[in-house]
Amino acid sequence: MIFITLGSQKFQFNRLLIAVDDLIEKGVITDSEVFAQIGCSDYQPKHYTYARFLDREQFADCEAKADVVITHGGTGAIMGAVKRGKKVIAVPRLAKYGEHVDDHQRQLIAQFKNLNLICGLDDCGELENAIRYIQKHQFASYESNTRRILESIEHYICGGKEGEKNE
Repeated sequence: MIFITLGSQKFQFNRLLIAVDDLIEKGVITDSEVFAQIGCSDYQPKHYTYARFLDREQFADCEAKADVVITHGGTGAIMGAVKRGKKVIAVPRLAKYGEHVDDHQRQLIAQFKNLNLICGLDDCGELENAIRYIQKHQFASYESNTRRILESIEHYICGGKEGEKNE
């Protein structure tokens, strides 16, 4: 299954929804069920099912069923899918199309792409190649560095050496 998630912000992302419809119509996306959480987009997909918003449980269910997650460049959407081991295609919302206030999603996507965690695109026109690419590509697994960060904070606060506790 392909799960498209566009977040819950006030911005539309019609370009991405239209691009997926076009790929289904062209036969590039064929044997997968496609479901989209379209948020504030006003385009209504023609070749796949959708809902405007999902509650937390519905969202988790869709993401769990998905093999591929196609999303905007939101950190939460990307991280949630990557942590669950999903293949992620991320496309930035762009200010020039009224999809966001600026183009910061380009930088976020580039960082995740450089870590080999996702297939990051610059534009919706690259979606066809991305669909083919993710079928063969092996992405890196997500590894949390939370423990290391907490140890570093503890070291700083306590003023001792790592692994040493000051009373």
